[in-house]
Amino acid sequence: MKDLLIKGGFTVTEDVEALCDILCSGGKIKQIGKNISAADAELIDAAGKIVIPGGVDVHTHLSLDAGIAVASDDFFTGTVAAACGGTTTIVDHPAFGPAGCSLDHQIKKYHRLAEGKAVIDYGFHGVIQHVDNDVLSMMQTLMKEGITSYKIYLTYGFKLSDDNVFRVLRRAKEINALITVHPENDGIINLLRDEFRAAGKTSPHYHPLSRPAECEAEAINRMILMAHIADDAPLYIVHLSNALGLEFIKIARDRGQKNLYAETCPQYLFLDESRYDLPGIEGLKYLMCPPLRRPSDEEALLQALPSDINTVATDHCPFFFETQKILGKDDFTKCPSGVPGIEERIPLMFSEGVMKKRISLRRFTELCSTNPAKIFGLYPEKGVIKEGADADIVIIDPDKNVTLGKNLLHENVDYCAYEGFELQGWPLCTISRGEVILRDGVFSGDAGRGKFITRKEFSR
Repeated sequence: MKDLLIKGGFTVTEDVEALCDILCSGGKIKQIGKNISAADAELIDAAGKIVIPGGVDVHTHLSLDAGIAVASDDFFTGTVAAACGGTTTIVDHPAFGPAGCSLDHQIKKYHRLAEGKAVIDYGFHGVIQHVDNDVLSMMQTLMKEGITSYKIYLTYGFKLSDDNVFRVLRRAKEINALITVHPENDGIINLLRDEFRAAGKTSPHYHPLSRPAECEAEAINRMILMAHIADDAPLYIVHLSNALGLEFIKIARDRGQKNLYAETCPQYLFLDESRYDLPGIEGLKYLMCPPLRRPSDEEALLQALPSDINTVATDHCPFFFETQKILGKDDFTKCPSGVPGIEERIPLMFSEGVMKKRISLRRFTELCSTNPAKIFGLYPEKGVIKEGADADIVIIDPDKNVTLGKNLLHENVDYCAYEGFELQGWPLCTISRGEVILRDGVFSGDAGRGKFITRKEFSR
């Protein structure tokens, strides 16, 4: 691989933000400094541009089989879209496997799904859908294979009971694994959904009413308390969507609970529940769990970005509106849940966050790159610009104005959830392990060039 020299960009390194040059060699960052010269290197002029570490998205659902539909992005189309949006590493959440399957069943399946397709580097979370001694034992076995975090659900068909949640948390504490959780109160949600269906209230308007914020917040608080009883077992709250859940997280931290992390997503920062009242069945485009919330919840999460939110991920789980989301046209409960966003995350957070002065440039890179890499065992190879790190780098033009829309994006889906958003700033170049795979909107990476990353165990 030819050496690569990035000249004169305003760069967010691990230590400083400054104009500098970056020399990449052998897939790694070899040198950072001023007036670097390398006669045989490929040159990229980054003057007037912003240079950041490649984005790390630790919550995606590629090729997810939801039973009624399969997510429309696979590990090729989804990672192409990610790269075009400035993301160079993902950690994917596998779907549930067959009832009673071994803990490694879905990991083996997802290795097959990603092999030969992924264009950027990737990892997997484990998914725990039942608990017995074999599962608890295999958690440690998979740790040795780089699966160092596990997803549990408090709702859906394979939800865990509280006693089994606690068993998993204690095991995670023993082996330095991180537990991620989808927190919603299953009993209340199912009762409300049944009542709405019985009353003929089946339009998208009733989706957020069937999954109120209190159901999410209650489950968040329950998980926090169980993790605390388990000696502050490492706990990561996925897709935080509401202010009350955020308050429970802040209260726990204020009383001294450790190893507690919170993720939110752009949809919960920049979209609200009014989308469910769009004409006809347009609201089905935004059917996701948890649902979009009130503007006051959006504002609370935005205010929390500088300090209380640890990461911004996407929960990217796209379904075609015309052929898949349409399954919910007569009953919102029949609609596959999920929304696209793997390509929009970095541009949205840069434009709506940095350019609108809600967060600093460094905080932007922490939320979208460095923190997820550190929390999920990818650092210091990923998520940072420093000598010796992987040469995963993104160059943003802060002066490029873009109108978001389906015609601009590479996601394999027939709509954009942020259609019409006016953004300032856009990724011009994406570099993965020293290889330019996107330049000026043209993708050039090869299927299968992405590598599976063996992640490190959770470190406090």
